[in-house]
Amino acid sequence: MKYMLIMRATDETWAAYQDIDFNDVIETMGRFNGELIDAGVLVAAEGLDDAKDTVVVDYSSQPPVVTDGPYGETKELFNGFWILDVASQEEAVEWAKRAPLAGPGSKAEIRRVASIDEFPQDNKWVQKERAWRESTGQV
Repeated sequence: MKYMLIMRATDETWAAYQDIDFNDVIETMGRFNGELIDAGVLVAAEGLDDAKDTVVVDYSSQPPVVTDGPYGETKELFNGFWILDVASQEEAVEWAKRAPLAGPGSKAEIRRVASIDEFPQDNKWVQKERAWRESTGQV
């Protein structure tokens, strides 16, 4: 089963890490990612760019409204993610507990990634996506 570990941060989190050298961050994250690779559970991992460069598409009206960042209020923002292929949610939680750079205001949200096998297989769009995934070696 695949699980996404969504890393969330607050203004308090950013303040706590403001004086940490970026090379130290890369080293710490690299070691953790190396453990995930060595364990054979890492599917993908990415950090997200600064929220000041964010664009938000709000679908509350038609046409949707596009707003440039930064947010007016940053109570909590996503700042990166890992996708792990593990046996259970409990295993995903154990990996999340080991994630580096956890501190004030930091949280990890863990959500299972649905498999294409869980969708109606007679649907033409699911069939098209399955064919694409097969052609790219994803299934």
